[in-house]
Amino acid sequence: MDSTTPIQPLVIGANADAVRLSQALLQRGILVPAIRTPTVPAGTARLRITLSAAHSEDDIAQLVEALHAID
Repeated sequence: MDSTTPIQPLVIGANADAVRLSQALLQRGILVPAIRTPTVPAGTARLRITLSAAHSEDDIAQLVEALHAID
């Protein structure tokens, strides 16, 4: 989704899938909460990626690699 803020939403779809991905990332040491209904409309559950100046390029690369690795 387009975002001009440090919060980068990644729409997953189903609540269960978003929670599963969030938990898999946490097992890798990456905190990315799942946002689900009723906070967002049904079918648009998402991961809420929050970036800050404290994150390095390596941190972001680790996140991207983890997202690709998780089924």
